Amino acid sequence: MTTVPDKERLLAQVGFAVEIDKLKRVLRRNTLMDGSRRENDAEHSWYVGMLAMVLAEHAPPGTDLDRVTAMLLVHDIVEIDAGDTFVYDLAAIEVQEKAERAAADRIFGLLPQDQTITLRALWDEFEERATPEARFAKALDRLAPMMANHHNEGGSWVRHGVTADQVKEKVEIIREGSPALGAYATEIIELSVARGHLSRGRA
Repeated sequence: MTTVPDKERLLAQVGFAVEIDKLKRVLRRNTLMDGSRRENDAEHSWYVGMLAMVLAEHAPPGTDLDRVTAMLLVHDIVEIDAGDTFVYDLAAIEVQEKAERAAADRIFGLLPQDQTITLRALWDEFEERATPEARFAKALDRLAPMMANHHNEGGSWVRHGVTADQVKEKVEIIREGSPALGAYATEIIELSVARGHLSRGRA
């Protein structure tokens, strides 16, 4: 027997689906690895979700990779309202949290209540970094733009005058989620400095 769908529930889900399409319009500071254009948030979310699958063996033992992937799919949805903040812009980061929480309330609130609770919980978990899953997800989120800059001659590091010391400060978050990926991130910094794509010292 075919179940008749709850029309109101379906329309709420479709409304959310239409809204999150806007994530494709949110441009990030870093470019694609070939340097041809800036990456958008939807591309970034897909990419780090793929990294969760490909780099799964570097997660802490027992990590729920499905939960990691789900977190990565929802983690930047708030930027539809709040916009993207450059990780090295400390002044902007200070005021971003309030804007992102308001965005989470609005956007996840478009869904039926049970799904609002589920997706909002994933977003909160990612932000709080209190679980192995959240720390691994955050590590991948930090590693992806480093990989892009490493493969496009410094990319946003060069454009914004970012130094090796500034990048090293972000590596600790990667190391917390995965010691192996933290070590790789450190190698990226050293190689980028050696190639002249990242300057030593503080800005």
